Amino acid sequence: MSRTITARPLTAQAFAPYGDVLDTAGDPDKIINQGMCGRYHDRATLDFSDGRAGVSLFKAEPRALPYTLDLVERHPDGSQCFVPMSMTSFLVIVAPDTDGSPGTPEAFLTAPGQAINFHRGTWHGVLTPLEAPGLFAVIDRIGAGANLEEHHFDTPWTVTA
Repeated sequence: MSRTITARPLTAQAFAPYGDVLDTAGDPDKIINQGMCGRYHDRATLDFSDGRAGVSLFKAEPRALPYTLDLVERHPDGSQCFVPMSMTSFLVIVAPDTDGSPGTPEAFLTAPGQAINFHRGTWHGVLTPLEAPGLFAVIDRIGAGANLEEHHFDTPWTVTA
């Protein structure tokens, strides 16, 4: 038996319980570089219990919809930010915490140019690009310990568009 989740467009308001949406909507906070660049300043709240912020590159294989969701994870010691390095969309899956386990998942489709930052401890799906090349800059905690909890669903979910 499978359960179905319909992915919806990613918006800052809908995603707020889980983290930050980073994009260039609206006017920039500052104009810099001799008037040739708009700076959209401080768009993510990075939060680490210890360690430091690090930038890593992830190259993930593209997936397709419908997508079978059988695993979510969370990082109790730090937030995690996914920044695509191409103008492609990706699937973002999150779930509220229910007494230490994930509740009913929600799914979002990013628009090209959007990035996300998961709050520390947020249950989320794995990095799920929908198009090649699947290259992301990931800003997260670098420090001692695994900083990873995984949850396998007994009954998988099917994510559709």
